[in-house]
Amino acid sequence: MRNWGPLTAVCLGTFMLLLDVTIAVVALPDMARALHASLSDLQWVIDGYALALAALLLGVGAAADILGRRRVHVAGVVLFAVASLLCGLASGPGMLVAARGLQGVGAAAMFATTLPLLGSVYQGRQRSTALGVWGAVSGGAAAVGPVLGGLLTEGPGWRWIFFVNLPVSVASVWLTLRVVPESRGPRGMRIDWAGTVAFACFAGATTYGVVRAGADGWTSGAVTGSFGTAALALVAFVLVERRVAHPLLDLSLLRKPAFVGVMAGALAFNGVAFGVIPYLSIWMQTVLGMSPVRGGLTLLPLTGATMVVAILAGKLLHGVPVRLTIGGGLLLVGSGAFCQAVLDAGTSWTVLVPGLVLVGVGTGLVSPAIAGAALAAVPPERAGMAGGAVNTVRQLGYALGVAVFGTVLTSRMQDTLSHDAAHTLAGGGAGALRGPLSEHALRAAFASGLDSASVAAGVTGMVAGALVLVLVRTPRAVTDTAEAPAKRATASRA
Repeated sequence: MRNWGPLTAVCLGTFMLLLDVTIAVVALPDMARALHASLSDLQWVIDGYALALAALLLGVGAAADILGRRRVHVAGVVLFAVASLLCGLASGPGMLVAARGLQGVGAAAMFATTLPLLGSVYQGRQRSTALGVWGAVSGGAAAVGPVLGGLLTEGPGWRWIFFVNLPVSVASVWLTLRVVPESRGPRGMRIDWAGTVAFACFAGATTYGVVRAGADGWTSGAVTGSFGTAALALVAFVLVERRVAHPLLDLSLLRKPAFVGVMAGALAFNGVAFGVIPYLSIWMQTVLGMSPVRGGLTLLPLTGATMVVAILAGKLLHGVPVRLTIGGGLLLVGSGAFCQAVLDAGTSWTVLVPGLVLVGVGTGLVSPAIAGAALAAVPPERAGMAGGAVNTVRQLGYALGVAVFGTVLTSRMQDTLSHDAAHTLAGGGAGALRGPLSEHALRAAFASGLDSASVAAGVTGMVAGALVLVLVRTPRAVTDTAEAPAKRATASRA
């Protein structure tokens, strides 16, 4: 391929925004100590970013089709850079969470425009090559995140996991303006602002309710009020989508069992595969005494297996129905989560390796196939909508996974610890508890909480895998997953 400039510009932004999904995980204990952050604060450091990305992805993609994709992409990079600077300068947990949410807004503008920009520049075989490189960069970002986060946290400090985005952002903006042409969607489109606001309220209220449930209980006023708000927002979203001329999500797609199955699988996938990892990182560093670098390196069995299997699956599984790769992959992810539920007061992280490898193998099967499966389950004219929807529910699933499994974790800890002690321990405050409580008690409590969270993740993965196997009955094969997005990329809002 002769013209690598546009691909390089787009991949820089993609790598940066996906890196920030995982790079903060190993820095959570240091953030908690520096900012005096609670468990809820740490959850929102992760969820604020993923939730803003999920809630705005469809709406920003529609806006980019009208306003210009390159313009929106560049604006997203600039906003992402400003938010990264604010994250690095945060003086308290509130400022950090707010800045992480702002980062997610910028990331949504970047992510929503990546595939359409590539589709407007590359054609035919070049387009397939470009999408292959983009996919490899996307997978590599998740793999590099924990290790790079550990190196920066242990070296110059956790604030540099955000400062490192600044020079990359400058390079991305300069290169995008220099080599990427402007493009737009079909004329006559309208931005569904009402649908965007309603969906954002639904996603935000649901996640807030789950996070608060861990601290206040499921029947508290704040939690029931949040879930009530989420229900009203969901009703409003449905009513809006039925009436507008250009909806974010055509509700008629939900009558297609294959599309529903893929969406259910996508919602569960990121949460099951990655939702327990922030708590594993806190356990390794604050209870087992690992350094941030070593804590990041312990995740290599998962990321390494993911990359190897994703590469091999693309070469060896042509023609295999996507219901088998996605459904089977989710069953493997669920099995891997079950295999991680083997901790006790005396175990070390090495007992997690078989489970991490299984999760990585399943992730390597699911991740490359799920976007193509969503596109194959809908008519070609709905390809952009389907691509945006699958990426939206994946990020929403991650945000909900972190919240739900954190609630399961602390609930189980409270079998042996007080409410306050359980939340302090889960939030990285093991050092403050070592006087009043024995080392054995802390290790046993955290291990039992992680076991319960892993079991919950395993059940979710198994149910999602079964749903995909039952509902996804499309004859389209996994070979479509590389080409379908490329052929339809100009319409995609993913």
